Amino acid sequence: MADLRNRVREAREAKSLTQAQLADLIGTSRKTVNTVENAVFVPSTVIALKLAKALGEPVEALFSIVE
Repeated sequence: MADLRNRVREAREAKSLTQAQLADLIGTSRKTVNTVENAVFVPSTVIALKLAKALGEPVEALFSIVE
C-alpha cells in the first residue's frame, strides 16, 4: 500500500504563515491544515490544489506517493 508524504508544514513555515493564516487563505479550518500536515487526513483534490496555490508551489512539490 502506498502512503502520501507531504511538505505542507515546510512550505507554510517558509512563507512565515501560521496554520490559522493558511486555513483562512484556503477557506478551511486550522484543524484541517493541522491534520493534513500531520498526515492524519488525506486532503481532497480541491484542498490540495488550494494549498498549492496559497503556498506558491506545484501540488506535486507538496504531495508525493511513497511506496
